[in-house]
Amino acid sequence: MSVQSRRAAIARRHLDAAFTRGNAATLPPPPAGGWVAAISSALGMTTRQLATRIGVRQPSVVALEKSEVAGTVSLKTLRRAAEALDCDLVYALVPRRTLEETLRRRAESVAQAHVAAVSHSMDLEGQGISTTQRTAEARRLAEALLEQGSRLWDEP
Repeated sequence: MSVQSRRAAIARRHLDAAFTRGNAATLPPPPAGGWVAAISSALGMTTRQLATRIGVRQPSVVALEKSEVAGTVSLKTLRRAAEALDCDLVYALVPRRTLEETLRRRAESVAQAHVAAVSHSMDLEGQGISTTQRTAEARRLAEALLEQGSRLWDEP
């Protein structure tokens, strides 16, 4: 295993542990009108008042609220709004499964695709192998790919 692969494995373990301990996956979904509008409204703050606190004009706050809902707002802009609302901006990418599982699934997928392509060629030449042999070869190849790390993400 290369030094880069070892570093990636250590990073995966640390991140997987952090997500296991964290509550990021349990955050509520954003309100339909966005967080900025919801929090400022709950605080009784108008868009004009929020604009003054951010240091922009009122139409910019309306645009900010719309861009948040549309998913086009920048993190820099959200940070400024959060500060003006006395909030922290929490930003995270939360994996749907452990990073180790994501990596293993990718290795298995790449290996199966490779074995299927080779098996097809062998079948055409009358040198086909059994399903059991294909499965075993795919497993072996997946393990080898896991050792190589970053090559897994090269598109075919």
